[in-house]
Amino acid sequence: MDELETVKAQNAAAVSHQEGWRQQNSDPSLREVHKSMRIPKKGNALRKLLAFMGPGYLVAVGYMDPGNWATSIAGGSAYNYTLLSVILISNFMAIILQALSAKLGIVTGRDLAQACRDHYSKPVSFALWVLCELAIAACDLAEVIGSAIALNLLFHIPLVWGVCITSFDILLVLLLQNKGFRYIEVIVISLIVTISVCFGVELFMSQPQLSEIAKGFVPSKEIIQNPQMLFIALGILGATVMPHNLYLHSSIVQTRNYEETPKGKREAIKFSVIDSTIALMLALFVNASILILAASAFYKTGHTEVAEIQDAYQLLNPILGSGIASVLFAVALLASGQNSTLTGTLAGQIVMEGFLNIRLRPWIRRLITRLIAIIPAVIVTLIYGEKGTTDLLVLSQVILSLQLSFAVIPLVMFTSDKKKMGEFANSLWTKVIAWFIAIVIAILNAYLLFTTFSG
Repeated sequence: MDELETVKAQNAAAVSHQEGWRQQNSDPSLREVHKSMRIPKKGNALRKLLAFMGPGYLVAVGYMDPGNWATSIAGGSAYNYTLLSVILISNFMAIILQALSAKLGIVTGRDLAQACRDHYSKPVSFALWVLCELAIAACDLAEVIGSAIALNLLFHIPLVWGVCITSFDILLVLLLQNKGFRYIEVIVISLIVTISVCFGVELFMSQPQLSEIAKGFVPSKEIIQNPQMLFIALGILGATVMPHNLYLHSSIVQTRNYEETPKGKREAIKFSVIDSTIALMLALFVNASILILAASAFYKTGHTEVAEIQDAYQLLNPILGSGIASVLFAVALLASGQNSTLTGTLAGQIVMEGFLNIRLRPWIRRLITRLIAIIPAVIVTLIYGEKGTTDLLVLSQVILSLQLSFAVIPLVMFTSDKKKMGEFANSLWTKVIAWFIAIVIAILNAYLLFTTFSG
């Protein structure tokens, strides 16, 4: 009798969740890998955590992509360690939002794109899809430029040819997708480790002052009082909290074959949040390392106007007194660009299938996104050279900022709705914190856009 009552309760909860959506969606997210990874029913917590680990690292990649590098380098070289507090706060926001994203996917069986399509009217969903595609193209643009710059620095390949070479990474993505989702996760984690090791070595070489670093993590009113510093701070926020990663995370958590019961979902949420939090702390280390390296290597030596990746590369060797410093910097940049490529491919597939319910072959989807990024990058590189690529990198972050609120607000709204989430709906305190983050992001990014376009 107890089992019968449990089943009835589960069915009632499922019906309740379904009634919370205007439209019904039966197609799973990322159908080819949906529920493809087994979760052990028995065993200790560590064994289960290891089974859930992976999606968080794919999400963390977006928080350390080449678009973050320019803002962190500029912030560190111009204002020492002051803006470390902004990186810390941005990372805290990311942890909260990604936890909500994982919960949405696990509880409802929908990714954020599907949830928007099921809830909003077709015109609204289409508009959200267009904005999201622009954000993904902008992020892809940053990856293309970052990888091309790294190839230029390491092998002296012209930027135009470097941009073209990056288009062939579609073959790597297709190969990994055919091998299985775990292979993608392993490659991504390996590249994250590569980036972390490179910056760990460079931090050791630059010998930063630990006491000053600690002070940098404490928010300063100087950030608000100084317009130039505030602008860079907003750029760091826009480059850190990536909109398309919210769509990505809500989907890839569903690759785990957890039990479709309240207990199973609760366990899946717990381990997925632990996974993404650990991964985002690694992203915090990388982003903070870029700024600390810029502060200790450039600010301390009077090079306070270093804002371009190429300039940072050229100055690292003579300042740190080692020929390997610049090589490590470029290797980390190349790993960052290629890592972001893998997750960008998945995000593009999730968004198109979720919003439009259109399923294209992965290579067609990837080719479309890549061409949107490569064409403007080639044109700007041919006309304006290296300076143009830097400006294009900054523009890509502005576009990401524009899209951010259109992903954050629906996410907070859906996860706070009891009709959609049942017993898993956000608590009062979670609602307060989540809506506060959403409002702050909307206001700051509106200000960032205003100051950017007003010159």
